[in-house]
Amino acid sequence: MSEYTSPVPLPALDAVAPELYRGYYGMPMFLIVPTADLAASLDFWTRGLGFIDIFTVPDRLIHLRRWAFQDVLLVPGEPAAEASALRTSFACVLGQIEEIAERCARLRPGSAGEPQEMPWNSRELTVITPENVRVVMTAARPLDPRSPQADHLRAIGFEVPEIAEAPEILNR
Repeated sequence: MSEYTSPVPLPALDAVAPELYRGYYGMPMFLIVPTADLAASLDFWTRGLGFIDIFTVPDRLIHLRRWAFQDVLLVPGEPAAEASALRTSFACVLGQIEEIAERCARLRPGSAGEPQEMPWNSRELTVITPENVRVVMTAARPLDPRSPQADHLRAIGFEVPEIAEAPEILNR
């Protein structure tokens, strides 16, 4: 079996996002988003959420990407009338949450919620796009092996290293 290295960095307060990936690959998963206005959608997804335009087929398709395996296809169509409970999540790093929230709020007031600390050890920002897609930008937080949260994770079966085994965790 081959080893795979994820583009998502280890949880750290100072984690650095990987470079945006412009290469081509067989996409294991992607989101198709119908939009009534390709140009407006492209603007929000790129300037607000930080995606790049990989390629465009005029009036037919815009292929967007952030990190490797974070692909979105914007296509002409009728967007949902309102945001559903269904969400799609994209990994980011902690330092990006606030800036994404600010950019989205500037481009489309009211589109970004308040970032929230989640019980699965992440900080998350929910954004409603112009097409009424509920996008969650999620950043893993470093885990202190001495914390009650680490104890809880151990109690439900997760292997969390003890402090002697992982002193570098506290330095992140």
